[in-house]
Amino acid sequence: MAFSSVPVLDLSLALNPSTKEPFLDSLRHALLEVGFFYIKNVGINDGLIEDVISQGKAFFDLPEEKKLEVQMKNVPSFLGYNKLGNEITAFKTDWREQIDLSTPHPLRSPTDPLYYNLLAPNQWPDSALLPRFRAIFELYIQQMSSLSTTFTSLIAEALRMPPTAFDRFFDQDQQHKLKIVKYPDSASLPENQRQGVGPHKDSMLTSYLLQASHHRGLQAQNLRGEWIDCPPLPGTLVVAIGQGLEALTHGVCVSTTHRVLSPAVGEGSRFSIPFFQGVSYDATFESVDVPEDVQEAKEELVGKMGGERTDDVEFTFTKGRWAHLGEATLTNRIRSHPDVGERWYPEILARVREEERKLAEEKERPGMEKEELPVVHVAKGRYDGMNEWMSLSERLRITV
Repeated sequence: MAFSSVPVLDLSLALNPSTKEPFLDSLRHALLEVGFFYIKNVGINDGLIEDVISQGKAFFDLPEEKKLEVQMKNVPSFLGYNKLGNEITAFKTDWREQIDLSTPHPLRSPTDPLYYNLLAPNQWPDSALLPRFRAIFELYIQQMSSLSTTFTSLIAEALRMPPTAFDRFFDQDQQHKLKIVKYPDSASLPENQRQGVGPHKDSMLTSYLLQASHHRGLQAQNLRGEWIDCPPLPGTLVVAIGQGLEALTHGVCVSTTHRVLSPAVGEGSRFSIPFFQGVSYDATFESVDVPEDVQEAKEELVGKMGGERTDDVEFTFTKGRWAHLGEATLTNRIRSHPDVGERWYPEILARVREEERKLAEEKERPGMEKEELPVVHVAKGRYDGMNEWMSLSERLRITV
């Protein structure tokens, strides 16, 4: 059956040998059937969480000229501040402003691949105005990096694989990313515009969302295409399974489409702080060996649902086009942030726009419904890693 609510998992149960197996059973259910769930008791100090929220909100109170000092288009890394209405998802404007941060890396050398531009130092706001901001977010990124690594090992165990099954997809100094996001209420937006961020799936393995205000708006799409609310729950993070994990596990794990609706008029701004677990940009498109019994359990679930999965589909990769994950990721970022593309990657942006033009023409052909949702058939052994999954993506409507 398609899920009608989002499960809550207690991470502390994984630390106790007497409760770890029941926890892994619950995690396996969430991975195979939902792909979207809360975790609580994550081991991060409440005081740090409070500081992250307060400092994140304080950033948006800075004068506009101070925020623009760290504007994303200043650098080719896609790290930094993005103005309201400056990002695109599902071919529509996202009405949010945000700052993107990551684990720090040195600048790319001339001999490195172009996608190494994604690895870079952060742009930090003026320390005279926000003296605690950098230290707090560096600590939070560090702790979330450790949490995501631990949780990925638990995912492997829930799928009855060794806890190290995914280790080869990470760099020793792996980059992870974080956004601090403000969604203004609809009073400040153009009429009938409530897309905080459009329907999408996260790209990599796992992401962890801290809902930093009381507002609803986050929704996950179940396998019947219905939108299920994911309201803020104190003391939790929302985990979204990424497309990469679904591909690496032969479609066993579910990457769930989700979106954010802007707050209604008078509700005030919504704030969120998602953390995105990274994968090596040098990774090629492989897969892991999921045990046969876990694949059979997935096949049985799919059979109960009639063998079909209906959702809004986005995928980052196209079969045979990319040699490494970094190439696909760079192109995806250019698509979402055309202002950065215009300044730093004009040739790639021109190719992206030509692809979008052709796709738009295809959608306008007679008999093509603009809002038609694809039906995705998921079964045991259906995807031989990312290559087979990429082949599927060629036949689906791509939203970015």
